[in-house]
Parts: sequence; C-alpha cells; structure tokens
Amino acid sequence: MRCGIDLGSRSVKIVMMDDAKQLKTASIYETAKFYRDYGQRTDSGLVVDFAAIGYSDVTHLTATGYGRNTIDIVGATIIPELKAHMLGAIAQTGLTDFTLLDLGGQDSKVIKVRKGRMVDFQTNDKCAASTGRYLENMAGVLDISLEELAGYSTNPVELSATCAIFGESELIGRIVEGYSTAALAAGVNYTIYKRIKPMLVALRSDKLVFTGGVALGGAIKEFITREMDTEVIVPEHPQLNGAIGCAVYTGK
Repeated sequence: MRCGIDLGSRSVKIVMMDDAKQLKTASIYETAKFYRDYGQRTDSGLVVDFAAIGYSDVTHLTATGYGRNTIDIVGATIIPELKAHMLGAIAQTGLTDFTLLDLGGQDSKVIKVRKGRMVDFQTNDKCAASTGRYLENMAGVLDISLEELAGYSTNPVELSATCAIFGESELIGRIVEGYSTAALAAGVNYTIYKRIKPMLVALRSDKLVFTGGVALGGAIKEFITREMDTEVIVPEHPQLNGAIGCAVYTGK
C-alpha cells in the first residue's frame, strides 16, 4: 500500500492508497498528539509507529511538511510541500491547467499549474491572518462553531486589521457596536478573501482548485466566485490534498 503523510502545522493527515492509487483509508490527527502518541525521535530521524495507527502494510512511504520545517521520517521519501499539494490537486480533479489555492492552519499558498507543472507560486505565512488558525480565533470571539462561521457571506462588516491579534480586538469592537453575528461572521470570511485576492489575481486561471481545511466551508468560495468570475473547484477531500499528493508521487 502507498502511504502519504502531510505533517501540517495544526494537523497531520495520513492516507493509504492501493497500487492503482485508489484511496482506501485516511486519518487526521492533531499535530502534537500525533508526535506524542505515534512518533519517536531517533538519531536517524522520526520513526512513526504505523502498527499503532493501524497501517501495518505500508510498502511506499512519502511525506511532506509545513513551511520551512525540516522533517526526516525514517523510511520515507520527502517531497516539498508545494509539490505535494500540486500533485494532490491533479490527482483529485484530473486537471493539468489551473491555479491552486490552499488555506492551511497557519499559511496560505497559491500555485499556478500549467501542463501538470508548477510555473509560479506565492505563499503567505505572516501572522496567521489568512488561515484556519485566524478563523478558529474569530469563531471563538463570536462564540460560534467553525462550521457555522464558514456559512456566512452576506453583507459582511468591514474589518481592516491585518494582524490576527489586532483582528480579535477589532471584531470585539464591532460586536459592541451592535452588528449581527451573521454580518460579523461574513466580515471575518471576507477579510480572508481580501488577503488572498492579490495572490489570486497575480496567478489567475480560469479554474481555481481550492484545498485545505478552510475549503470545507462555503463563504470564501462564494466570494471568489462572485467577485473574480472564476470557476472554483473544491475536490472531494480538500483537507487531505497534501497527503494524497504524497501517496501518488512516483519519483518524478
């Protein structure tokens, strides 16, 4: 079985595929818990206890990781994060010409793909302001779930703070001013769109593949579709995209 691991900043995604590259099983773990329960640091690198996870029949192992973090999983082929996400998007959609938007826990990535190859990219990992972590914080301030937050896209309240911490203070100020939860939540989602829009414009394509945990919600997809007149495609497993890209990697 082919195993792909995406060691993300907030969660670790693992998928198992057969030799025909069909997805068989998948697991998502909170990052710290995964390292604590299933990883052991050795002089040779990180040893993963696949038997404890329930993946004892791994024959091909490929891994990637968040940002600039150095990872060295014993027995694994390590590939760059951008490559893993590009391969995952191609595998999930069948497209070879598109722009990929991946919004993760603490960074955002935009990759321009032509003929199945990455031709340009931009990333932003400053202050977690356009990431899942930011949305988690804002949902906490509004006292709603992430799932509820992700559904609001109508009449967004203007929010201008570009830092996640200052954003919380600004949101609290808008609450005091009496705005509705729906309008405030839409405003939070719109701030994400505003921060990623310059990257999307610079690397624009007719088709945009949207991945990462944030893609599970509908609001940001709605903003992109409405304001950029671009077809937005959310694959079946947006949060597993990097791990899928690892699992389908063939060494090229």
